[in-house]
Amino acid sequence: MPAPSPAQRVLVVEDLEDTRASLQELLQMSLGLEVDTAEDGAAGLALLRTKPYSLVITDLRMPKVGGMKLIEAIQGEKIPVTIIVTTGHGNVKDAVEAMRMGVYDFMTKPPDPQHLQLIVQRALRERTLRDEVAALRRELGDRHAFQNVLSRSPKMYDMFELIGNIAETSSTVLIRGETGSGKEQVARAIHQASTAIRPGEFVAVNCGALNENLLESELFGHEKGSYTGADRKRIGRFELAHKGTLFLDEIGDVPMSMQIKLLRVLQERRFERVGGTEPIEVDVRVVAATHQDMEKLVKDGKFREDLYYRLNVVRIDLPPLRERVEDIPVLVSHFCEKFARINQKAPTVSPEAMAMLTKCAWPGNVRQLENAIERACVTARDGVIRTKDLPPEVGRKAEGGKNPFQVDLTRKLPDQLAELVAAFEERYIRRALKRSRGHVGKCAKITGLSRRSITDKIAQYKIDKAQFKGGE
Repeated sequence: MPAPSPAQRVLVVEDLEDTRASLQELLQMSLGLEVDTAEDGAAGLALLRTKPYSLVITDLRMPKVGGMKLIEAIQGEKIPVTIIVTTGHGNVKDAVEAMRMGVYDFMTKPPDPQHLQLIVQRALRERTLRDEVAALRRELGDRHAFQNVLSRSPKMYDMFELIGNIAETSSTVLIRGETGSGKEQVARAIHQASTAIRPGEFVAVNCGALNENLLESELFGHEKGSYTGADRKRIGRFELAHKGTLFLDEIGDVPMSMQIKLLRVLQERRFERVGGTEPIEVDVRVVAATHQDMEKLVKDGKFREDLYYRLNVVRIDLPPLRERVEDIPVLVSHFCEKFARINQKAPTVSPEAMAMLTKCAWPGNVRQLENAIERACVTARDGVIRTKDLPPEVGRKAEGGKNPFQVDLTRKLPDQLAELVAAFEERYIRRALKRSRGHVGKCAKITGLSRRSITDKIAQYKIDKAQFKGGE
């Protein structure tokens, strides 16, 4: 059996000097380890706080600070070290209790030298594996995380670079992406990257969840008595976000009358509370987000063109999860950590389950993936997520079933219907273009739409007509 690496350091905590010295000599001579000693738990904890150790061998019964107190301190401070306890024959009950606290193993005194060597070797090998996993996770975080946004997709790296470029500016940003793709997380990344010049708060408002009156009060605040029920002054979100970031989610749902007021604030950087006359000046970076086609809203007269251009100074197009499949393992690992059971290791994912996850179309994007992993962490047994632990909809999508859309009650029905209609419409247009060999006029006759509509939808879905020129 190969000896552990001599780079690994062991700490022996024992109040009896002869026992302490014999354990030190045995581990140094037989396994070539670097071994330090301490006469009680307090001295041992002081060494653990100053040096990295792979293994602690501690007695349980010691004067001053005993082994149990030392174990509790190690766990409380989350010191990455494996623990083995030694105890007299009459104190096995205490050793069993220590095992329940997460101790690797225990031995009765005096320990058999060969048995001691075997246990220490096994413990150090396991410690090495755990340290390597921790190091890989840190490397993964460093390489694939930007301001808490996880990705290893080249498309996302381009977005990270853009965020870095705008961090030291006050430019307004418009984030466009499908529902559940992580638009708020990107907005928070912009805020965090800008904290050097914008130390204020990140304040979020869901514009689609409020009617016109509530939205105005939410954004600008109101004075006491400004309307029925206004029994006290309210500070609006613009004021709360002063020197920080105001995130306006679902900006496409803002009523036309509110769009005028919002445009004025963006132009003048001042406003009055509802029912007030005193102008309030603010310095806020506005980040807006939408899943809608803003150009179409402008064209249909549902969104002011001047406000759209005021918001669209810097535009970020967030790709859906199906276009960055390489991110799925990274996100799955993150969600497994997030939803791990209390005091238990994060579950792993079987190769078959990971294959199913990467083949799924994820119409609900990152939010749907998060929900799927949360469910799987609840149902998984033995610390492994298998295909049976995944929601049925994931398997149907991976298999190309007839119903690829998940019913997600955490999202509004209009949003899910819009995704369903858009997905079907795109497939229909592509099929018609294939039948017509890319001819717009013939495609229009097949679909019953006008040539102009077909041209608009080709642009909307970014369809390359040239791929259909060769026929069916």
